[in-house]
Amino acid sequence: MYLTFFLSLRFLESRKNSNFISIISTITIGGISLGVAALIITVSILSGFENTLSKKLINFDSHIKIVSYADILPDYQNEQTKVEKLIGNSINQIVPYASKLSIISSGKIKEGVNIKGVPSASLINYLKNNSITGSILLTKSAPPSIALGKKLANKLLVKPGDQITIFSLKDDRLPSQENLPTIKRFKVIGLFESGMSEFDDLFAYINLEDAQSLFSIGNNITGYDITLANPSAIDSITKVLANNLKYPYSVHSIYEIHKNIFTWIGLQKQLIPVVLFLITFVAIFNIVGTLLLVIIEKTNEIGILKTLGSRNKLIVSIFMYYGLFISVIGIFIGNFLALTFILLQKEFNIISLPSSVYFVNSVPVDISIVNFVSVSALALLLCLIASMLPSYIASRISPVTSLRFS
Repeated sequence: MYLTFFLSLRFLESRKNSNFISIISTITIGGISLGVAALIITVSILSGFENTLSKKLINFDSHIKIVSYADILPDYQNEQTKVEKLIGNSINQIVPYASKLSIISSGKIKEGVNIKGVPSASLINYLKNNSITGSILLTKSAPPSIALGKKLANKLLVKPGDQITIFSLKDDRLPSQENLPTIKRFKVIGLFESGMSEFDDLFAYINLEDAQSLFSIGNNITGYDITLANPSAIDSITKVLANNLKYPYSVHSIYEIHKNIFTWIGLQKQLIPVVLFLITFVAIFNIVGTLLLVIIEKTNEIGILKTLGSRNKLIVSIFMYYGLFISVIGIFIGNFLALTFILLQKEFNIISLPSSVYFVNSVPVDISIVNFVSVSALALLLCLIASMLPSYIASRISPVTSLRFS
């Protein structure tokens, strides 16, 4: 065991007449390092995208949404108790809300917006992970308060303390002399920025009671936002609610509501096998090529070992150890490079993205020990497999041939 280990280390050392082999080994280590780093970074970015987008979406739309085919849900407080019983201990929070598309106006500037009325305490939970300017504590003062997305506020040229006007249609019908729209003034108390333009441009939050008055729906709501203690139960709980809640209830999970985003994430994950194949090919090619060159350069030494009585198993072990050394060094450097990039990206956001396209303003990364260990283990296994063929070839070299070759 010690002899095999010692000879493998000796083969790694560069002699005066074997600098070429040393250079090839260095290139091989570099190839493995870059491959491992690239795969870890790719997996970390995809995990970061999935986790970041899921958290942002849940902050706005929760795990499960219950809406009405008939626009409103009457007697919502008693129905809320029924929903809570159906979910049981899996529930984390259920928030009744009233939401409707409206027109928001500041001076001559008008924008379409989704006005969402929620209890004030619930809004704090909605937006606690977002960048906040001002306050998001909705009050019942006159005029009532409203929280806007920062991008929407920039379009309207308003800031906390300014007032805006909201126009809301009654019964979702075109306004007429018999059906005038509801017009109310609101005071901007705070701005939020999630980094997702889809929400920062289109959502504004007011108190639930103010929304019920603005939409003229009395003491009714338009839906529930439900968050679960365990997100893995989203699909099963959605089925339970859909099977037990009849018309006018309609139950949708976050995966159904934002199917396009999660499909996009899934498509990105499909690139992992392609990247893995390319990295595998490069790693195998490098390892095999390097070991074959080492075998050619060390043919004389192999002949001497065989002349001294070394068995084929010892020769195989020497070159397997050689491949293992190169692999471990490359994998270690690859992990270091990947970790360095991930930490720099998390701290300084060195790679930015257009939020209108990617829903986030910088590349999100996720530090997971599972990603590092799984990629490293897979890379090590592939490198060891790649080392087997050259090692076998080395063991089949005849002592007579090797001495003639020298």
